[in-house]
Amino acid sequence: MTSYVDRLRTQNAADWEAAVGHRFIDELLAGTVADDVLARYLVQDYRFCDAFTMLLGQACASAPDLAARLPLARQLGFFAADENTYFADSFDALGVSEKDRVDPDLTRATRDFDAVMREAVDSRSYPAVLAVLVVAERLYLDWATREDADPLAATRPEHVGWVDLHRGADFEAWVGWLEGQLDAHEPHDAAERRRVETLFARAVTCERAFFDAAYQH
Repeated sequence: MTSYVDRLRTQNAADWEAAVGHRFIDELLAGTVADDVLARYLVQDYRFCDAFTMLLGQACASAPDLAARLPLARQLGFFAADENTYFADSFDALGVSEKDRVDPDLTRATRDFDAVMREAVDSRSYPAVLAVLVVAERLYLDWATREDADPLAATRPEHVGWVDLHRGADFEAWVGWLEGQLDAHEPHDAAERRRVETLFARAVTCERAFFDAAYQH
């Protein structure tokens, strides 16, 4: 029987595959992405840190028991440490200004995805929060484990570091756990099911648009 997550991905296959196979990912894995493109992308992505932290926090709060809360809490600690360090180091290497680090002009794609995350947080719904988390993490695992990512042609730390944050045994286990949680908490209520599936679809659309925005001045 096809899992709930697999059905959601199939329903959004066009945007999902377009994001995983995006030009930005091609160039990142090849190590040819232009510095200004990567800088624009990372500056905008860093603005998600607040909403994503809230998303993980809400997942902890709305999870059904301690067994579910502990993996979420561990991931929250990892996100606050290793990923934040990557951004700081990459901003230095790419010459990102202080203003762009703390108060950049946000693209429409960034505002839209931030709104999706905050809507999921405000729902206080475990499946709704999981839906957005699954998109944010599984889609990145998919592109970071493309066939052309092994061996990785890119060598610069700001390229390799972003790829390595989204692959490996620990990250794969985390994504698999998230998907298992969403499968286990597939909504049966019609209204809740619509909310979860709408948030999932909007998140996938936002991911694709976010990669597009890196090339727009």
